[in-house]
Amino acid sequence: MAPDQVKVAPSLLSADFARLGDQAQAVLDAGADYLHVDAMDGRFVPNLTFGAPVVEALDAITDAPLDCHLMVREPDDRLEEFLDAGADIVTVHAEAATHLNRTLTRIRDAGAKAGVALNPHTPVGVVRNVVDLVDLLLVMTVNPGFSGQDFIETSPEKVRRARQLLDEHDSGAELQVDGGIGPDTSPRVRKAGANVLVAGSAVFGAGEPFEQRIPRLRGRQA
Repeated sequence: MAPDQVKVAPSLLSADFARLGDQAQAVLDAGADYLHVDAMDGRFVPNLTFGAPVVEALDAITDAPLDCHLMVREPDDRLEEFLDAGADIVTVHAEAATHLNRTLTRIRDAGAKAGVALNPHTPVGVVRNVVDLVDLLLVMTVNPGFSGQDFIETSPEKVRRARQLLDEHDSGAELQVDGGIGPDTSPRVRKAGANVLVAGSAVFGAGEPFEQRIPRLRGRQA
């Protein structure tokens, strides 16, 4: 994927929580496209993180798209709170949504974009019958639940299969990757067809300013 076709969605899970609003604005000023908000319930994944109040607070200070990744059981029970809080993209896990067609329809009917996330072990084909309802397909390149994990080496092949499925259906859905994405791994997933990169440690880690890190993920030198 060419650099000018690639979007970057910094994961706020790796930001400094004491300065969350300032850091969110800083990455946007540096060229980020989305703000990625990881919502975990401590049940679907072994961690507990952001809830809808954080989304509402971010929505009050920015017009940037809020990309909300719900790593929760029974996502249908949580949709309204995130949609009402201002989520622009709501992604649910195929493994957690019992009636995926209905869930995606609810998200779209509320005026948001609907996403489906796939855990590393979940085959791409599970979205084949709902692909017409998918605005974003998220391929997890680590097991969800914690930031800073190592990239799963077989992920690019799965991204290629996901890109093939979307292309076969003439889908305009974005293909997002999340987990272990940094300067060394982003070229591999971009080449495989991903066009939205979620990155936490590679953006918020110590070192270079955001204005250098974000273009590098796209394949550009700042």
